[in-house]
Amino acid sequence: MLVRPGALSLDQLQAIHAGGHTLVMDPAALPNILASAAVVKRAAEGQAPVYGVNTGFGKLASTRISEADLATLQLNLIRSHSVGVGKPLAAPVMRLMLALKAASLARGYSGVRPVIIDTLLAVANAGLVPFVPSQGSVGASGDLAPLAHMTLALIGEGEFVVDGQRQPAAPVLAQHGIAPLQLAAKEGLALINGTQTSTALALHALFCAEPVLESALVVGALTVDAARGSDGPFDERIHALRGQPGQIDVARYYRALLQGSAIRASHAEHDDRVQDPYCLRCQPQVVGACLDQLRHCATVLLREANAVTDNPLVFAEDGAMVSGGNFHAEPVALAADAMAVAIAEIGAIAERRIAMLIDASVSRLPPFLTADAGLNSGFMIAHVTAASLASENKSLAHPASVDSLPTSANQEDHVSMATFAARRLQAMIRNTAHILGIELLAAGQGIDFLRPLASSTALEQAHALLRAQCPSVERDRYLAPDIERATSLVTGGALSQVFRTLPGLPTLWLPG
Repeated sequence: MLVRPGALSLDQLQAIHAGGHTLVMDPAALPNILASAAVVKRAAEGQAPVYGVNTGFGKLASTRISEADLATLQLNLIRSHSVGVGKPLAAPVMRLMLALKAASLARGYSGVRPVIIDTLLAVANAGLVPFVPSQGSVGASGDLAPLAHMTLALIGEGEFVVDGQRQPAAPVLAQHGIAPLQLAAKEGLALINGTQTSTALALHALFCAEPVLESALVVGALTVDAARGSDGPFDERIHALRGQPGQIDVARYYRALLQGSAIRASHAEHDDRVQDPYCLRCQPQVVGACLDQLRHCATVLLREANAVTDNPLVFAEDGAMVSGGNFHAEPVALAADAMAVAIAEIGAIAERRIAMLIDASVSRLPPFLTADAGLNSGFMIAHVTAASLASENKSLAHPASVDSLPTSANQEDHVSMATFAARRLQAMIRNTAHILGIELLAAGQGIDFLRPLASSTALEQAHALLRAQCPSVERDRYLAPDIERATSLVTGGALSQVFRTLPGLPTLWLPG
């Protein structure tokens, strides 16, 4: 895969996230890289104080460092900043971090030598996963601790995760024929300044959320049929009058998913209900609004993935080195917070659909979706689990970006908390996926009660996938394994395939 600095696409980022690709830097980037490195070299050999080149860092920026100590300065920076804690970042996140850092440095505004970029790509192409603890960044001054741990592995002093075990970096690099980095002036700072960890974590969440959202559309449509709901609320004229793009698209998805349902046709003429509950008829408005938010976040993250976010920045055209604040990850933090709310809402409306299905007075199905209610509890407590997960997501959706603590003796006095904002999304995605797994079981049970009538072709495919893993619940049994198997259909892509085979529909993520 050719990496063109500043021009990575969302499809390329998703491919890097998935792994299995050899990354090659665009040769056209080399002149800019060399020009900016030459500026730093001149500054290092000069007498004027230049932040990050011959001064200390943060609150110590006024401390001058001698030319003889410049390499030690960069090495000490990496060592002192490798202070993360917690579980290591996952391999897909690390693949993105390595690629994003290489692409950012290759823009030619960071003053690093080509060997820095080459080593990042060599490590990525070898499939090596630096050991990087997931906690310890406040998302400003760059993702300092996690990027320092990544760099510590590249210089041979840190660790890699090999077959789930931490191993010293130096022998792992040697095994793959990769020379440990020897840092020159500014290069340590360039490697650890930047938003690549928070951006990688947010992209990881975006890509993990995609099959969950696609599954939510399939499962939500299956619930409409199980409850014998109306397809009138999905009439395109309604949504055109509002003009919200996500809402328009979600209504199109539901029309396609429900097309040809014999269940719907059987009661279209004789339904005595005037209106369905909101959890059914307002799905385009709710899920469509979530889709719009996620699309906006995809656009923000795509821009950030292609950005230069270290400090100071090098402008080779006039030899200037200018201090700024592109390392402040507020755009990522706000995007991650928006994603959190969207993910929580997708789960919240799914929980309401489960509650509707088990309520016989609304769904007109047997109480708790069991033929012998009383002796059997059916889906009563499965719904309680869904409710608990939806409630957890409400707490997790609290915005992280509003919680700023000053650091570095008040020099860095406002931070974004973007890294946590993005990291917490994985727990929310898992919660929502489990809610949808429970809804899939409940909706499938509802369809069973309507036999011999059949749903649409697409929804019958979804029902068949479920029944291949989980038999109908004719009497109470150990249900937790069924929930896990149904959830795997949500997260593993099986329901996504049902969604993606629908003809002529727009994809979820618009940026290419």
